[in-house]
Amino acid sequence: MNPDLQSRLTLWRRHLHANPGLTLDEGETAAFVVEKLRELGVTEIETGIGGHGVVATLRRAATGAGGNRSVGLRADMDALPIQELDETLPHRSRKPGVMHACGHDGHTTALLGAAALLLEDQSWSGTVRLVFQPAEEGGGGARHMIRDGLFQRFPMDRIFGWHNWPGLEAGHIAIHEKAVMAAGSRFDIVFEGHAGHAALPHMTRDPMLGAGHAIVALQSIVARGVDPLQSAVVSVTIAEAGSAGNQISSRARLHGTARWLDESVGELIEARMREIAHGIAAAFGLTAEVEFRRGVPVTANHPAERETAAAAAASVTTIRRDLPPAMTGEDFSWFLNEVPGAFVWIGNGPADGGRELHHPAYDFNDDVLPAASSYLAAVAKRSLGGE
Repeated sequence: MNPDLQSRLTLWRRHLHANPGLTLDEGETAAFVVEKLRELGVTEIETGIGGHGVVATLRRAATGAGGNRSVGLRADMDALPIQELDETLPHRSRKPGVMHACGHDGHTTALLGAAALLLEDQSWSGTVRLVFQPAEEGGGGARHMIRDGLFQRFPMDRIFGWHNWPGLEAGHIAIHEKAVMAAGSRFDIVFEGHAGHAALPHMTRDPMLGAGHAIVALQSIVARGVDPLQSAVVSVTIAEAGSAGNQISSRARLHGTARWLDESVGELIEARMREIAHGIAAAFGLTAEVEFRRGVPVTANHPAERETAAAAAASVTTIRRDLPPAMTGEDFSWFLNEVPGAFVWIGNGPADGGRELHHPAYDFNDDVLPAASSYLAAVAKRSLGGE
């Protein structure tokens, strides 16, 4: 990447960091993306896809087999409801309580950089879709785009995405064999009992007692119900009950999250959670309701596209194929359920000192932009070339 383009991308990334758009409120970011695409010379741009989504198309007339092929490259655009910690950062967020704590500003900028590289490169033919996705952080942006006809309106044979990864050496690319990130769910368990005076517990049916036993039992699902060679998480994160110090309440609620890398494990977790809740309720004279809300599916690479991604990454930088998947979730998984593709991690450098994802002191490493943009351009060209 020439120094002039790298400098422009750095300025764009820092502008996005200073002007973040919260999930479902990415209109300003989308407008910036459109402005920069037009500056680069992109003319085929569609907006409002699944909310604030933007899809730009690059076409080059057929000069070989790739002329009839199409490929998608995706970047997410939204920020998080986090107050930025570093007040000395020159490009710190100008919006109180909102910041790019996950590096989506870098992802968006890298895709703009890939567009610039592809426009300058005459060696490819076919169609490249640049997919700028809104609402990745729990807002269902990928599903909204799919429901809005993403793959019908903008056909693509394959799709590729990436996420920056603190702790991996800056610019290095990690390729996973299959699972990259986990499937997840949110759950609520409500125990209903009979309220009464705290000094007369025998006249009550205490839902707090049931909730306490459930906390221990739920977090034993993984330890005693899941194959030790599988990966899973069950975490109870919120417990709510009562409003007076001398009353046993009639209701207690537990909320939490579960994660898994294999769908059969997710089914087991849900079944055991229901058995535990209803069993404990019966033991203490309570009733229980369980709501298990599935979120993103497992982000899993398709074999052929994984190898295309690996070859493209190796042409750009050092690759790693020894990293385990993460138990975090990724909205890109919905795209991979629709068309073949692959998702990689690109190192953001050290993760110490608050540089991990979702930390209020996090900032995307601008030195990663050349590798990220070059990888996206390379994987598009290899895909169009039939590799």
